[in-house]
Amino acid sequence: MHILAATIDRFNLRRFFSGEGPQSQPIFLHHRKVFILPTRHGISFAFLLLLMLVGSINYSNSLGYMLTFLLASLSVVAILFTYQNLLNLKVSLGQPEAVYAGNKLTIPFYIENNQHDRFSIHISHNKSDRLEVDLPSSQHFKFVYTLTTHQRGYHKLPRFSFSTTFPLGLFKAWSYVEVDKHFLVYPKPAGIRQLPEQSLYKSTLTGDQGSGSDDFAGQRKYHPGDSLRQVNWKALAKEQGLLTKQFGGDRYEELWLDWSHTQGLGLEQRLSQLALWIIEAERANISYGLRMPNQDIPPSHDEGHKQQCMKTLAFFNQ
Repeated sequence: MHILAATIDRFNLRRFFSGEGPQSQPIFLHHRKVFILPTRHGISFAFLLLLMLVGSINYSNSLGYMLTFLLASLSVVAILFTYQNLLNLKVSLGQPEAVYAGNKLTIPFYIENNQHDRFSIHISHNKSDRLEVDLPSSQHFKFVYTLTTHQRGYHKLPRFSFSTTFPLGLFKAWSYVEVDKHFLVYPKPAGIRQLPEQSLYKSTLTGDQGSGSDDFAGQRKYHPGDSLRQVNWKALAKEQGLLTKQFGGDRYEELWLDWSHTQGLGLEQRLSQLALWIIEAERANISYGLRMPNQDIPPSHDEGHKQQCMKTLAFFNQ
């Protein structure tokens, strides 16, 4: 029974069309994972050889026989070269970084070629997006595959195919590469850039080191959204550039980005607006919090806080 089951699995047609599913890395393209079939040009070439053979038989033409068998021999050799162009490659996929919807996702590919030179290998996940690479022998390579994102959320990496028609284009060899990795897409920032006016001032002994309004604490480059009252106009007149005055004191400002501030918009538009406000609050160096229907994220201000807020928006209602 075990032998029968193994035999059925060996000739499972599902592997032929969709591969073996997610695999552990690195993925080794051994002989059971590489498939080969004639291309349209290969089928046309075989039909031409058949016509040449029929003509040679009909006219007893020895030169016709010789040319027909020579071309047939070349096509048989092409099968071996095409198949070996993929065989025994080692492939790994890196973890792509999160992007905003509509932006390009960059997926790192790490390929190890421990054998002969390989040429015209195509990496793709659909018929339109395709990356073509050449792999010199005994080297490690890193390639970046770009994928356009459309929908926010947590998505599984697609199944990729490695294929080649080298050297004559008469046969196509291919193999599937699929791993259990996901990537994160944040909502596309869009909407009104101006931050909502609802803010909360809190007392503190140390001040906010630059966002208060009591004691002068220095200046920095102007960021869009800064109050014009804090612009150092004298420095601008001296051609020192556009600078914003910073103050410290006994209070600091907290901004709550509230789901209720986006009433009247559709779901995705509300998430896009909040994403834009998060970016603007970070740019303005303001401590901000995110208030969603079932979750509140306390105010803070750093890259980790920004990513936490963006993840909350990306996963909302999913």
